Amino acid sequence: MPLLIQPATSASDPLDVDFSGILPERLHGLTTAEVARLSIRVEGRTVPLASRFAISGDTHDGSVECRGDFGRVHHLGAGMTDGAITVDGDVGRHAAVGMTGGRLAVTGRAGDWLAAGMTGGEVVVGGSVGDNAAAALPGCRHGLAGGRVLVGGDAGVLAGNRMRRGLLVVCGSCGEAAGWEMRAGTLVTTRTGGDSVQGMRRGSLVLLSPDHPPVAGFSRGRTWTPSFLALLAGARHGPPSPHAFAADRGTNGTVTRSTPTVAKSSLRSRETGAVTP
Repeated sequence: MPLLIQPATSASDPLDVDFSGILPERLHGLTTAEVARLSIRVEGRTVPLASRFAISGDTHDGSVECRGDFGRVHHLGAGMTDGAITVDGDVGRHAAVGMTGGRLAVTGRAGDWLAAGMTGGEVVVGGSVGDNAAAALPGCRHGLAGGRVLVGGDAGVLAGNRMRRGLLVVCGSCGEAAGWEMRAGTLVTTRTGGDSVQGMRRGSLVLLSPDHPPVAGFSRGRTWTPSFLALLAGARHGPPSPHAFAADRGTNGTVTRSTPTVAKSSLRSRETGAVTP
């Protein structure tokens, strides 16, 4: 049985809560009484976890389940290295920031800065996410640098800002400046706003909408059926043939600003049609 954390009935007022340090690897082996005494910050004040949340279950299986309204709980899963956190509902900003391993699953929505600076693990959000998903934190040189971030809804502006590697999938649309200054990695989405992939050096942008206009500075590529998307989604059948635009730097079979180069990516897919230089 996982450790269950729920908002206390007396804690219904809308206060911002910082969950930094409440991680499966830190909780493993603790009793519920010891977990209850751990510190969190509420509106800048340090208080015991039990003053705001009800705690039950045990910590031995390395998983934490959060039930209730966590929409104003921030830094949940930040810095996680192992284990699993499940949120049955929404979560606040900076969830999974700097995560290096483990899994965060959110059934609802997530705030700004989801998985910013993440280097490993997996984040799955069923709803939409705010701005700067899988992006670089202020003052940092890279955003997502490893792992997978899967978003079932839309993403705000600057999704995938300064991605270095890893995979960001947004089933809905991305706002403006998606993939801004991408260094590497793969961004998959249905539609993007203006100024997407500006300053891109390497990496891939896959647009699933067949009527999406070409991204500024690139030409229309070819029809592409990437098998890895079906594997990531856990689908029994592959997705409809998405239409990839020429926003891929260093991957064979796409169009870049100049003549396509020799493949540097480890991805393999069945492709049809001819490259348009």
